[in-house]
Amino acid sequence: QVLHGEARRGRPKARSAAAALRRLNSAVHYVPYRGALGPRSALRIVRQFDIVADCSDNVPTRYLLSDACVLARKPLVSGSALRLEGQLVVYNHGGGPCYRCLFPEPPPPDAVTNCADGGVLGAVTGIIGCLQALEVLKIASGMGSSFSRAMLVFDALEGRFRNIKLRPRKADCAVCGERPSITCLQDYEAFCGSSATESCRALRLLPGADRVSVQHYRALLQARVPHLLLDVRPQVEVDICRLQHAVHVPLRKLQDRDEEALRYLQKRICEERQRTDGQSALPVYVVCKLGNDSQKAVKILQELPATEFGSVVAKDIRGGLMAWATKIDSTFPQY
Repeated sequence: QVLHGEARRGRPKARSAAAALRRLNSAVHYVPYRGALGPRSALRIVRQFDIVADCSDNVPTRYLLSDACVLARKPLVSGSALRLEGQLVVYNHGGGPCYRCLFPEPPPPDAVTNCADGGVLGAVTGIIGCLQALEVLKIASGMGSSFSRAMLVFDALEGRFRNIKLRPRKADCAVCGERPSITCLQDYEAFCGSSATESCRALRLLPGADRVSVQHYRALLQARVPHLLLDVRPQVEVDICRLQHAVHVPLRKLQDRDEEALRYLQKRICEERQRTDGQSALPVYVVCKLGNDSQKAVKILQELPATEFGSVVAKDIRGGLMAWATKIDSTFPQY
């Protein structure tokens, strides 16, 4: 992100990055590629270079690049960043593992948070990117890499680096093992069950009956229908903007079954139910930034014991607060 500025806003990232790098060193030849990297093009492109740096923001592309680098016998300098944390690993180099050695199977799509969903501090990506560039230079000059058998983890909040030792290349790895079963690139979006894109993913974890639009929720407010609005975003996002009548319990605390958070939620549900003349099933509408975390929260609420929380009907608000800002209230902050 440190390569991009306002002057090149709207330009493809590859071209924007090449323009920024030319300003730093015009003696280097930069070749920006248009279009998304896919199974049909990856191997052809990777084979043209000695070292590959993975700066992607999605799981399918990470598997794609790792497999392509193994098949082309190229080292892969992989960096990732999310919120205030970053990681760096060099795959397929010096006897170290490839990406599949560590992660033979992709995680469930709803368990993955990318930068578009979770956000990332630009300085963190800059630090990880500079470390990636350093490893590329070390490999290119014959010095080797410090992270072919270790993962570097950076915690920006604590200002701390630490190394995690990695196991060596797996003999039974599907792509770099002694008897590989993967000898050509495949459909990685189908393999991972998610899209190879850096844009915000719209998860579909709930049936349509458990979701409402922002227009529907506004109509409920205007009709003064009794309900509870639950905001499950992290505190840092709530500090930016919020709907004033919302009750805040972060998704992480719901997932961890945090006792204090659950007691608070139970109290607010009971208080709201008392205002409804003993209505048996209290509607609880859940909101987040984009409508992904709210679906996860609804699934948790649906599992809460009725003996403690009473009868609740939990539904999420599709598109979250960003949909509210674009379709209902144009003055509501977008971030």
